[in-house]
Amino acid sequence: MSDGHGPPPETPSGWSAEQPPPYSAPSASPWTAPGAQQQVPYGQPYGQPPQPQQPPGPGPQTPYPPHPHPQPGYGHTAYQPALRPGIIPLRPLGLGDILDGTIKLIRSNPKAVLGLSAVAALLTAVPVAVGQAFFLDLWDPETATSTGQLSSMTALPSQYAGTLISYAVQFVVVTLLTGVLTRILGRAVFGGSLSAGEAWRLVKGRVPALFGVVGLMAAIMVVPLIVFGLLFAAIVMNPSADSVGWLAGLFLLFVVTYIPYYLFFTTRFAFASPVAVLESRGPLDAMRRSWNLVTGDFWRVLGILLLTSLLVGLVSGVLSVPFTLAGTMFGIFGAGSATTAVVSAVLIAIGGTVGAMISYPFQAGVAGLLYADRRMRSEAFDLVLQTAAIEQQRQGWVHASADELWHPSNSARS
Repeated sequence: MSDGHGPPPETPSGWSAEQPPPYSAPSASPWTAPGAQQQVPYGQPYGQPPQPQQPPGPGPQTPYPPHPHPQPGYGHTAYQPALRPGIIPLRPLGLGDILDGTIKLIRSNPKAVLGLSAVAALLTAVPVAVGQAFFLDLWDPETATSTGQLSSMTALPSQYAGTLISYAVQFVVVTLLTGVLTRILGRAVFGGSLSAGEAWRLVKGRVPALFGVVGLMAAIMVVPLIVFGLLFAAIVMNPSADSVGWLAGLFLLFVVTYIPYYLFFTTRFAFASPVAVLESRGPLDAMRRSWNLVTGDFWRVLGILLLTSLLVGLVSGVLSVPFTLAGTMFGIFGAGSATTAVVSAVLIAIGGTVGAMISYPFQAGVAGLLYADRRMRSEAFDLVLQTAAIEQQRQGWVHASADELWHPSNSARS
């Protein structure tokens, strides 16, 4: 046992100050005044200069401190904060832990996280910006001639074509980005870091599974849209006196049914991508695994995902709206000039990139940490993480084999 005279041990480099090393010297004496720079030795009256300490001999020791306090009983264990070797404490997470861990993920490796997100955001923003710039350049609100109408009709396809191309690029780029960010997050939980190249080498074998997950999710979301679209087309192609009423009723039915449908399935399959990357599962198995993990905590997961979307939309909107508004106004008032079209496209692309480079990693980080939280709550996975973290702390570095701990065979209740 400790005599309580020594100062607290220094925290090893790379580990949170919240958690003392498990195999280091015991903590300081409980009689130290909070915030004091110098400890009062055991039995030394307050207000007097400290006396040199002598090694304890066989003689009697001072039985009580000058200001006695209740002593813990036999077998009492002092509260120990949860291990926190990386971006989160290794225990079931609260909302604050998840948001804080996501911010720490971005700050701990900004070059890889923000750099990759900026590239992905730029690739998805450019087609929309180019289509929007052509639309603004060709559209002339003051022209009522047939030529002006023809120009406006020509501008509309260019705008929609840019949007469709952007969706196609987003499908590919964001899927790859999610996989890379998930792998970086998996190492950051232990306090380790990965470069973009290292993360890609670890993820590239999981790319087919990631595209399978995203493709199945897209199919689930698109099928109801196709059904409603066919019903809408049928009403329009066969007009009657009640067509307006039927269209209004169909729209109301779409809003009432599709929004809950969308929220339900996006929540149930929110962990499919992290599972596909960290647990090396196939698309269907990853979606089944996500469904099972969400079971029992659906409303909490849904609430955190909705709150995250709200926060991300607000922040990205604040960052991107000035550029998008400037590009739009510049294109409208300078229509007809090639230079104006280029400047407008650049401003719109910058706005989209700035907003998306924040939203992509934040949403991926929250989904990954929610996945870890659900495993800790339902499978006692925090015990596995703590055991590995203690061993890595003892050795002083994070092994690459830490990535294998995410496999479900390592769960304490598997």
